[in-house]
Amino acid sequence: MLSLTGLTYRLGNRLLLDNATTQLPMAARTGLIGRNGCGKSTLFKLILGEIALESGTIAMPRQAILSHVAQEAPGGPETLLDTVLAADTERLALLKEAETATDPSRIADIQLRLADIGAEAAPARAASILSGLGFSAGDIHRPCSEFSGGWRMRVALAAVLFREPDLLLLDEPTNYLDIEGAFWLTEHLKRYPHTLVVISHDRDFLDEVTDHTLHMDRGKLTLYRGGYSSFARQRAEKAALAEKAAEKQAAERAHLQAFIDRFKAKASKAKQAQSRVKRLEKLGPVATFAREEAAEIHLPDPEKPLQPPILSMEGASAGYGERTVLAGLTLRIAEDDRIGLLGQNGNGKSTLVKLIAGRLEAKSGEVIRARGMNIAYFAQHQLDELDSDATPALLVRRKLPQAGEAVIRSAAARLGFGAEKADTPISSLSGGEKARLLLGLAAFEGPHLLILDEPTNHLDIPMRDALVEALAGYKGAVIIVSHDRSLLDAACDRLWVVAEGRVKPFEDDLDAYAKLVLEARRDSGKRESEAARSAKEDRRASAEKRQNQKPLREKAKVLEQQVEKLAALLARADEALANPAIFRDQPAKATQLARDRASLAEKLAAAEEEWLMVMAELESIG
Repeated sequence: MLSLTGLTYRLGNRLLLDNATTQLPMAARTGLIGRNGCGKSTLFKLILGEIALESGTIAMPRQAILSHVAQEAPGGPETLLDTVLAADTERLALLKEAETATDPSRIADIQLRLADIGAEAAPARAASILSGLGFSAGDIHRPCSEFSGGWRMRVALAAVLFREPDLLLLDEPTNYLDIEGAFWLTEHLKRYPHTLVVISHDRDFLDEVTDHTLHMDRGKLTLYRGGYSSFARQRAEKAALAEKAAEKQAAERAHLQAFIDRFKAKASKAKQAQSRVKRLEKLGPVATFAREEAAEIHLPDPEKPLQPPILSMEGASAGYGERTVLAGLTLRIAEDDRIGLLGQNGNGKSTLVKLIAGRLEAKSGEVIRARGMNIAYFAQHQLDELDSDATPALLVRRKLPQAGEAVIRSAAARLGFGAEKADTPISSLSGGEKARLLLGLAAFEGPHLLILDEPTNHLDIPMRDALVEALAGYKGAVIIVSHDRSLLDAACDRLWVVAEGRVKPFEDDLDAYAKLVLEARRDSGKRESEAARSAKEDRRASAEKRQNQKPLREKAKVLEQQVEKLAALLARADEALANPAIFRDQPAKATQLARDRASLAEKLAAAEEEWLMVMAELESIG
């Protein structure tokens, strides 16, 4: 159990924690939520002992192990596997001692403890976690220094997951991941055996992973049972009850005050009036719920619509220098498309959007953009490129150098930076505010195509909802790269998978894609952890499966040919019946043709139904 009692903490003039108290049950998986800037990451630092409390106590069971993902990613010469294994310091110490121990009793104790903690299976478990987070079997034996910062952060995450501490703190863990890694992490954390506290603004992730929700609001901590959706429902119910109680109390106050005002001067009513004064004084305040600050994102529509497709590719390829990353690209983008890009980091999603945006030339093939097309490109790394000394108003002025001050201020306000924020230095804005500003500046001129690369990393839940709402009303085309499943579900109606140097449409939904990804990573993990499984058994199982499927596949092929033949005959009959002259000149033939057409339709439906049954049977076999 994690017990937080009477916590008070100030950051400058802001009171982040105001005598806050809560207790987390043992082995609870808790989502820590609240608006950006309310102090969630600060609370983690207090629990970790990185900063000191003003007052209050933080208590957890003695000998409990506490871990979090370090801010500095590992980058030394150690392999990924060794880095993850090193997180279990007890196992490492015992193995080292076992090399030099000479006392038989101590050797026996060491070996017994190593068996208890599953030391022998540890490398396979570490490899399985790394595989789940997107590393290949070859990657895990490479040095950390060979990987980029984002991939090294995955190694740091793998290390704390491998250690399985008694209390695990995770701050926006999916920000390091692509959507494939987020799918795997979700499944892994659903089975986490100890206490977990995770900060996240991804409502689908919270609903899947957490069984408690800790809401941080106005310096207080309130614990709710259930995931985010359950919290939102409970809080809405409490808010409604509080509003009714406040309305009832306000009516009672008005009634008492009216009596006092009317009769306080009359001697015959003085006693009753005084009694009501005392009652009025005893009416305490009703607990109210602060309304969430309205979040809004403005995306201007393109001024002049373009004829579709606004962009097309024919046999295009793209890459860097001599290296080709993507090839054989034959794609179309319509003027109102909503496309979500899927695929593991490193497969070429960024290369594709740079090619689409015109920031990268095609190595071969054609990329045709509609004349006058305006493309806006938002990427998270651009946040670090903002002029820290500038202000929102100044950046807007650079967009409108000839405009007057009133126009500048009005435009900044539309981006969400009114009078109180327009002159704030960029360095003083929160991550969410910077993201909103950058998005507004990117889309400032009403683009025909808006490309969003991980747009939600710094946005809280209300701002994510505002982005979804803005995209729903936006009349241009949109391409989104994101690990936020709720954003992709809400904003995209087409999915493209970038993998193995190709880009292919994915005709199913995200649930089906998640299932494919998890099955693939589960299989990869099994290959790492079940080395004893023989290739001969695999071949025998595959042969048996093919043998069972063979007659069904042959039947399906015959039925497919029947369906094609019947469909062709039906089309020919429809074509003949579409001619009005046949009914006038050859009524008997027309009647017979109509009967034949009905018979063909009946036979076609029966053949299709039988084909569907055969295919279902094939699927059940696997």
